[in-house]
Amino acid sequence: MRPPLPPFTLETARLKIQAAEDGWNSRDAVRVAQAYTPDSIWRNRSEFIRGRDQIVAFLTRKWEGELDYRLIKELWAHSKNRIAVRFAYEWHDQAGNWYRSYGNENREFASDGLMRWRIASINDVAIREADRLFFWPLGQRPSGHPSLSTLGL
Repeated sequence: MRPPLPPFTLETARLKIQAAEDGWNSRDAVRVAQAYTPDSIWRNRSEFIRGRDQIVAFLTRKWEGELDYRLIKELWAHSKNRIAVRFAYEWHDQAGNWYRSYGNENREFASDGLMRWRIASINDVAIREADRLFFWPLGQRPSGHPSLSTLGL
């Protein structure tokens, strides 16, 4: 069981999104995968992923290439057992080139609060290091850091 559980209210949907953001900012693939059902189905960009083992493999590969990854998620909409999220994250590649990746994510949850379906569409934009907006020590975003809306994203 992974509270908060559906059906979601505005408050519980926001809590669910914050927990997901915190998990992804840990960059711990095994920890993140535990938030999904064992048979979870993903579409991430053009990749189709099924189950926790594939989630762990995907996230491990992702964070080996997306260095200094920092993510902000924001609730877009919610219903009984679904949440729509918009997000942005900043990272750099091995050569030191910086990017901001923008995306939308649709999520459907099982009654135990685990995510069973994730559909993500993401676009990468090259940025100069001087244009970065996400500054905090690696890990969880501090509570005082601006949201996507506050940053104008």
